[in-house]
Parts: sequence; structure tokens; C-alpha cells
Amino acid sequence: MMTTLTVDDSRTEVRAFLAEAWDPDLTVAQWWERLGESGWAAPTWPLEWFGKGLGRDAAAIVNDELRAAGAIGGPSGLGMLLAGPTILAHGTEEQKERYLRPIVTGQEGWCQLFSEPGAGSDLASLQTKAERDGDEWIINGQKVWTSGGQVAELGMLLARTDPDAPKHKGISYFAFPMEQAGVEVRPLREMTGRALFSEVFFDDARVRGDALIGGENKGWIVANTTLANERAGLGSGGGGAGGAAFPGRKAGMLEVRVGELGERTSRSGVQPANFGRAFGLLRTIAEKVGRSDDPIIRQRLVDLYSMNEVGRITGLRIKGALASGRGPGPEANTAKLMMSRICRLVRDLGPELLGPEAMITGSDTTGGGVVQELVLFAPAPSIYGGSDEIQKNIIGERVLGLPKEPGPDKSTPFRELKVGTQSA
Repeated sequence: MMTTLTVDDSRTEVRAFLAEAWDPDLTVAQWWERLGESGWAAPTWPLEWFGKGLGRDAAAIVNDELRAAGAIGGPSGLGMLLAGPTILAHGTEEQKERYLRPIVTGQEGWCQLFSEPGAGSDLASLQTKAERDGDEWIINGQKVWTSGGQVAELGMLLARTDPDAPKHKGISYFAFPMEQAGVEVRPLREMTGRALFSEVFFDDARVRGDALIGGENKGWIVANTTLANERAGLGSGGGGAGGAAFPGRKAGMLEVRVGELGERTSRSGVQPANFGRAFGLLRTIAEKVGRSDDPIIRQRLVDLYSMNEVGRITGLRIKGALASGRGPGPEANTAKLMMSRICRLVRDLGPELLGPEAMITGSDTTGGGVVQELVLFAPAPSIYGGSDEIQKNIIGERVLGLPKEPGPDKSTPFRELKVGTQSA
């Protein structure tokens, strides 16, 4: 359901809410309870499901007002970004009742159990199996590059439920409980020193039948909603409300006092490099090192600023499409490619400004070591969320109508396909 609030009405209403509700002495959990129940944590969501039903223009002012009030925004992480919109689009009324409120109030954190060692860019080749056992499904297999897996209570799980169906048609999508004996999470340490991702192993793990989202063997359709929102989020350029915190009990932030949160990171270290906010940092560094008048540096800073603005506006277009009931179209794929370009601009410009100091990490370097971490992290965004090559294929085939790449007939049963060196 959409609301008739105008941009000005929305600004007035959220200001009034913040004047009454914001209190820096609240815990994160208490503040998120107020924010989620008010509808301002997810303003583009429907009124009946903890939102405000706002369109893109009105929703865009919410983060501005939160920042202006010094208030932290809603829960960060994949629950708000991916799981919530997917459940809104494909979940039953009972599933919306079960999962949406803990997302907007930050009580449960989510991870994404999609990629596998042999099924990354070709995600439909996944081999993790789900076998029915009465009212439950038994899960066996492995996932990798699982963002936030070590601190999530729930996961968006893709598993193969019919190996005799073609590979895109025998997959199902589950809201999977991570805290059980059959699940092992192993953090993967990156060259940044962080462990944003994990590999996850399933050994006779279980998930209830009522956690099946979108219907048996219809998971690919559901997954495409998740992927479209992921690409849109990755390409939006960042810039949400300040003081973001990771949701869920395992992340250890629910009892932190919001007034002390600031830019503090979760004890889990689950805070990715933020390329969307790199422009301000690089401009400041250019001034500190005396290169702010260099015409080449200025031009490259303008390039970065322009790309961030295009990404931000594209993100608003995507939010507008979602708010009006349309799924993200090719904007999501172009936004994802745009973020890869932004990462490369930051990767090249940052070390040029720092010079030899770019080879040294640590908080006592110019810029506090942030540029060095961005440089180390820069290869990742062109791979995760669907590689740049996959985005170009999608745009070429589905938008421009170019011939599809050669491959097996789409009606071939999955068990007859070769996946890597193994037969399914």
C-alpha cells in the first residue's frame, strides 16, 4: 500500500518522530524497536509491513533527517538489503509475520548462502542438496563467500531439491536457521586483515518446511529478486545514516548505547570498505598533501564525485521501481558495473595522492590507513554479487537482445550436467 505523503510532509513527519523518539541513552535494541515500529527504518516498505509506503523522493529524505538529528539509521546488513525485500515479494503472510519485524528491529541478522566453490558466477550449478524428511528438509553441502556468516542467526539458502529437473528449475530458497549442530562456519581472512566472508558447511542440517520461500523448485525466481536488490545496493554509492550497527544477538551490538556508537565498528569486524564515501576522504588528503590545485588530480576527483552521484541517483531509481511494485531492471546491473569503476578510480587515485606512504598501513598514516584498505579490497566488488562479466552478459542478452552464449540445452536434467570435474 502506498501513502499519499509528499516529500515535505515526510520530512516534517520524520522530524517530529525524531524530536520525540531519539534518545542517545537508549540501547541499539531499544532505538531500533522504536524506529522499526514507526515505519522509518524501512520507509519504502508497505504500511502494513513496518514501512511508510513512500516513493523514492520522499524516502530519500529519511537518511538526511536521521543524520541531521545525530541518530543512527536502521539495521545494516543483508536482512534489510536482501531478505526483507525478497520476503515481501515472495513470502506468505505467515512468513512475513515471522521474519519482517525481527529484520526492521534488528533482532535477527541474515547472511546469504548462495555461492559455492563450483557455483559462483554460474550460480545455477549449485550442488548443496535439500532432501525432504517429513515436515523438514535435510541440508548437505558447502557454501563460500558468505557475508556475515559468523554473526548471522538466519541465512538465505539456495539448495537443490530436484536434481532431475533442469538446473534453473530444481532449486529452492529457504530461510535457514544458522544456529544448529549441523552447521559449521569458518571465517575467511582477507588481505585487508578482516574476515567479512565465511565458508559454511552443512552436515545433515535441518530447516522446517514452512521456511521454504516462494514454493518448492521455484527458488531461482526468488533468488533473482535477491540478486537484483544486491546489485542495486552494491551500486548505490553508499551514504546512509551514520553510526550503522550490525543486527542480531551474535553481533554483540544490541546492548551498546546509541549515543556512544558513532562510527564504532562491530566487534565481529563486519564492516566492509566503503567506496561510496571515498570522495570526501581523498579530497581531504589532496588538500593535506598540497595537491588540491593540481588540475589532473582535480579532474580525477571530479570523475569520482560524478560517478558517486550517478550511482546515488541510480539507486533512487531502483528504490522508486521497488516502491511502485516493479522489480529492479537493468539499472541494477549497470549500478553494479558502476561501483566496480568507482573502486578502480579509488584504487588508482588514493596511492597517487599518498605516494610512498601508500605502502604503509596503520591509523597513524595520512587518512588513517583507510585508503590502503580500500586499495587492498578493490578487486572484490568486481567479483562478488555477480562478476562484472556476468553483468555484461545479462545486459547484452536480456536488454540488448544479443545472442546467448553457447551451452547445454536448458531442458537438460541437472544430474546429467558436468559441474567442474564432478557429475551432479
